[in-house]
Amino acid sequence: MSHRTNRTNHRTALRGATIALTAALGLTLAACGSGGSASGKTAASAAAAAPKGTDRAGVPAAPRTTAQGRTTLPPWDAPSDASARAKAAQLPMLGAEGQVMHIHTHLDILVSGQPVTVPAFIGIDVKQQRISPLHTHTPDGVIHIESPVKADFTLGQFMTEWNVALSADQLGGLKAGGGKELRAYVNGKQIKGDPAAIVLRAHDEIALVYGPAGEQVKVPNSFNWPAGE
Repeated sequence: MSHRTNRTNHRTALRGATIALTAALGLTLAACGSGGSASGKTAASAAAAAPKGTDRAGVPAAPRTTAQGRTTLPPWDAPSDASARAKAAQLPMLGAEGQVMHIHTHLDILVSGQPVTVPAFIGIDVKQQRISPLHTHTPDGVIHIESPVKADFTLGQFMTEWNVALSADQLGGLKAGGGKELRAYVNGKQIKGDPAAIVLRAHDEIALVYGPAGEQVKVPNSFNWPAGE
């Protein structure tokens, strides 16, 4: 069995355990197909997909393009109060995963060349049996966007839910300067400006890379998506 197959089987097992746990607690989870891809809008020009005056289930037509959260060093665990963090991200907590929009994005974080875990249960309040349209099931960096309406969602919303600060020169307690730098990439292409404004699109690979200026790091430009995601 190949290393890639082992990794895929491990990821599948983790997700299965997570679904079983949340389902046992009464949280209705949707099927995990990849869904349609998001449109080519920027966050600044995001418009409501639903007609004016209709219910958006609390999902903002224009997402926040900044992030707020902890300014501590990694690792960063999932917040103990997912509902409070969703509120900070200006996102609703739902009784079930949204069915209108269902896509996935992958996030890698590399600090001095070493990966930082993106934990499970970001955006999932197990105690309250509620779930944000933006969440994680497993600690593999896969961000699930499962919304009751079509909308743009940003990395800033996700990082705020995770309670980790992010800006053009800061990631948690890691700050650019003094020979250190923070770089952001989407599908291997470096993105300038505040990475919190990056819109999460179907099957995009986002990488946040922090370390010494000029450090040679192999930046991932894609993710090995399992069939059906």
